Amino acid sequence: MFRTLFLSLLWPAEAIFDRLNLVKLICVGGSLSLSLLYAHAEILHVGNGHPYPTLNEALAVVDPGDVVRVHEGVYSGGLYFENIQGTPDNWIFIEAAAGETVIFEGGNNAWQFTDAAYLHISGFIFEHQTGNGLNFDDGGSYDTPAHDIIFEVCIFRDMNATGNNDLLKLSGLNDFEIRNCLFLNGADGGSGIDMVGCHDGIITGCLFESMGSNSIQAKGGTRNIRIEANFFNNGGERSLNLGGSTGLPFFRPLDAEYEAADLKVYSNVFIGSTAPIAYVGCINTEVINNTIYLPENWVLRILQETVDTSRFFPCGNNSFINNLIYLNDNVNVECNIGPNTAPETFTFSNNLWFHSQQPGWPGPDLPVQDIDNVVGEDPLLVDPSSDDFTLTSGSPAIGQGLDVDQPDLDFNGDAYNMPRSIGAFEGNMISAVRNLTPGAMFEVQPNPASHSLSIVLPQGAPEVLSVSLKSIDGRESLVSSQILQGTKAFTLPLNALASGIYVITLKGNNFQQSRLVIVR
Repeated sequence: MFRTLFLSLLWPAEAIFDRLNLVKLICVGGSLSLSLLYAHAEILHVGNGHPYPTLNEALAVVDPGDVVRVHEGVYSGGLYFENIQGTPDNWIFIEAAAGETVIFEGGNNAWQFTDAAYLHISGFIFEHQTGNGLNFDDGGSYDTPAHDIIFEVCIFRDMNATGNNDLLKLSGLNDFEIRNCLFLNGADGGSGIDMVGCHDGIITGCLFESMGSNSIQAKGGTRNIRIEANFFNNGGERSLNLGGSTGLPFFRPLDAEYEAADLKVYSNVFIGSTAPIAYVGCINTEVINNTIYLPENWVLRILQETVDTSRFFPCGNNSFINNLIYLNDNVNVECNIGPNTAPETFTFSNNLWFHSQQPGWPGPDLPVQDIDNVVGEDPLLVDPSSDDFTLTSGSPAIGQGLDVDQPDLDFNGDAYNMPRSIGAFEGNMISAVRNLTPGAMFEVQPNPASHSLSIVLPQGAPEVLSVSLKSIDGRESLVSSQILQGTKAFTLPLNALASGIYVITLKGNNFQQSRLVIVR
């Protein structure tokens, strides 16, 4: 049973929920940096009793740099928008008002955006769509791709469909980020996130639970996507479909020689799934430092579903390194290999394989040797029954990973050592602790937790005057104003809180920091 998952905010919660100073996110060289601009932009208030009753009316007059703030309510889906574009220095923010529940319900798609650019979308709930939850596309022309879109702290849930319907569908989208979002109860035949011909994206800090076919699918010429520090619980038939099968007219670019290339799968946790990892017509893809717990049939699959040897590379030149795999008798074949693939070109190295029900298990059957692997040794996870996959002292995974350039950080955001541990969590934290400065983030331990949060302040942090825990939909909150004089660690109970996404904020004199918490 999934309990509690902590996800770090890249930016303080105020930068998402209260933009009195108009926080602007500017894309620089393919990555996003933060700056504060005191622009004279307009805030367009949407909702009953506000100047713009509907989102359509606000977006009809929005200008670059504006904030579209949607207030409490359940709004009908089925909305379509074309050419809504900010500029590199003046993004458009579309946000749910702080502390207010904003739901877009039903419709074929909740929203469909065509040829959008420089948009930041945050705080919404999308549910019960019959087609796709959200649909962002390039209008069918890769000559003008959609680009520079951020999705943050949104909930995509409960598709009202059973076919090939996706919670978030992206086609021809470049330079995007999906951060700290929740994907729940996808369609039986669909994906949490489906990418066709998308490039230069980041998916991080998200939770995927009870998906259908896939949690994330990347196909149709998709390239350079980083999938990092996400949690997959029952992520579907294939939690990650790294590639797929795409009709030739839908490839972006049209002459792509692969379904997907240069995908980077780092520091994720996978629970269950028929096959957590499926390489499907992809090339140059890395799966490094992940924790895979009790897969249901296979650990990984190597497949080729788009077959044309005169055009497409066979699935190959991919890697599987530093992963921790915890098996039981559900798995008879660790690696399933299909025809028209090149499994001999894969790299397997420094993975830990443990079979919990077969003492003396000889190890996995792989297409090539797993160099310097660890087989048959219990990884000594803290408490898998509570979904705590951190390593206890003395784990054989500690210090046994291959020295690789990426990822730098583990699932918790802690730096990997040199030599690094195997799996999604760095185990030797005594030597991995960094010298924290007054501006460093406070830590939440353990990760995840069952009933309470243990909060540890960074060295040099001022005294904390108050701590608050507020759900992003505004329905639940817990506030303590106790002055914690001289205290560097304290505990906050969670028992009275309902499931959901929360922001925990610590405040003191000239000191305020926030992190995102998911309570389940």
